[in-house]
Amino acid sequence: MFTGIVTDIGTIQAREQRGDTRFRIQTSYDTASIDIGASICCSGICLTVIATGADWFDVEASAETLACTNAGEWQPGRRINLERSLKVGDELGGHIVSGHVDGLAEVVTAAPEGDSLRLDFRVPNALAGFVAAKGSVALDGVSLTVNAVQGNVFGINLIPHTQQVTTLGKLAMGDKVNFEVDTLARYVARLRDWVNT
Repeated sequence: MFTGIVTDIGTIQAREQRGDTRFRIQTSYDTASIDIGASICCSGICLTVIATGADWFDVEASAETLACTNAGEWQPGRRINLERSLKVGDELGGHIVSGHVDGLAEVVTAAPEGDSLRLDFRVPNALAGFVAAKGSVALDGVSLTVNAVQGNVFGINLIPHTQQVTTLGKLAMGDKVNFEVDTLARYVARLRDWVNT
């Protein structure tokens, strides 16, 4: 589990196709403290560490992960948001994030709004009902508050700090980010569907 509070921006160093796709990610984390088998949220995707080095760790992504997320576009030089998994007693600064991506959200508007950056995203119709004004979403692993919703488009504001410490400040129209709905919204929808069957 994660909180959506990014603690490092990593860089894809290498991509290797084996049975699955292996990524080497450069990081400023103390890799000696990362156990093999640990989970790290990589731009919103919970991935398992399979090897470490002095300033890098390796993960593997299945064909399913590549098909459902933007990891299929990751190439050397790409910067990605990183967050290590929660430990009991850690501060829950954002909201509960599982790292299980529900789909892709596309940037349809990007414009300055004061010192902030206003971004509007379009999500697939099947996911639109999970988004609520003043609710939470995770975009490329970043916990954000939804400002407004209209149909399958919702807006958020990035304050300067978030623009600086995540990759979201570089987004432009047409970019696609990993989108995870709020866990509470997921279970409310499931319960509603179950009761109505």
